[in-house]
Amino acid sequence: MKELKFYTLDEIKDKHIGKIGTPERDEYEAELQSYLIGEAIKRAREAKQLTQEQLGELMGVQKAQVSKIESGRNLTFATIRRAFKAMNINATLDMGQYGTVVLW
Repeated sequence: MKELKFYTLDEIKDKHIGKIGTPERDEYEAELQSYLIGEAIKRAREAKQLTQEQLGELMGVQKAQVSKIESGRNLTFATIRRAFKAMNINATLDMGQYGTVVLW
């Protein structure tokens, strides 16, 4: 019987996306981080029992903008900070090898 080979997630990413430092891998990692930040904002909003429209009012933006933020699009540090500040949530953004940013 043939022995199975197991691969780590990093090995799979290296093979199918590209090694760390390549443009393809950097783009993938950036998109993943944006998605995860958007999800964190969405979960925080839901925990506060706010609709996207209500969060938009607190932030001074339209509901459509909140939807984009939660899907990881149009994210800037200022926007991320504004979203958490509007919900009165202290947030720390762990940037891995780049350090930690306290948002509020």
